[in-house]
Amino acid sequence: MSTREQVADQAADRLETAAAKKQPCAPVRDLLGTTDVASAYAVQRLLTRRRLAAGAVVTGRKIGLTAPAVQRQLGVDQPDFGVLFADMDVSGPEPVPTGRLLQPKAEAEIAFVLGADLDTDDLDAAAVRAAVSYAVPALEIVDSRIADWDITITDTVADNASSGLYVLGESRLPLRAFEPREATMRMYVDDVLVSEGDGAACLGDPLTALWWLARTAQAYGDPLLAGQVVLSGALGPMVSVSGGVTVRAEIPRLGTVTATFTDKDPA
Repeated sequence: MSTREQVADQAADRLETAAAKKQPCAPVRDLLGTTDVASAYAVQRLLTRRRLAAGAVVTGRKIGLTAPAVQRQLGVDQPDFGVLFADMDVSGPEPVPTGRLLQPKAEAEIAFVLGADLDTDDLDAAAVRAAVSYAVPALEIVDSRIADWDITITDTVADNASSGLYVLGESRLPLRAFEPREATMRMYVDDVLVSEGDGAACLGDPLTALWWLARTAQAYGDPLLAGQVVLSGALGPMVSVSGGVTVRAEIPRLGTVTATFTDKDPA
């Protein structure tokens, strides 16, 4: 095993242990440095392979760092991405158990469900748009295995882009009936407005974020596929959540998505 592989193993072990023990860990930048994004993605891929070997099923991807202010904070000039698994989907009426999470925060997004593979080398914006079957309102429940959210770009990328869970709303709209960049969003916690934003907050247009991801995933040899869900990035600031609260995001025309959180373990 090479030194690079040993470092990836150590970082993956630290993050995996934090998730299993429900105890946040120290950042992994002591192993990866603060600028080696390629090594951070190598850790993410290693963790993904371990999850797949244990029976997990990939359902899509998430895009993070789509807000310029967050990019500046972490010293980067592009988004990042993580992998969505079937057991992360907590859509529906059942409460979301906070016991599955360490330091959860919620953000409102537009999710895209793909109707075609995006697996060619010459992807353009029109092809990416045409591949979208429909858009759906979504809540991403981000989480960090890193204590106190003390993250640099390498920490969050290695940690599956700080993924946690996600909730999809019930309404679905094809893009001929909905323009993502024109969307507005308001998010409430227990009916108190806590966040608002619009489509332009997500890399200028959520479809631009999807295009970036499609090209990046193809370059990594793991393209986006028909049927997969893509969380395109936050439309406004995220907020911390805890058991007992209800989060509701309203995206006019597209619809509403709601999640209630509970401290109780699922039956």
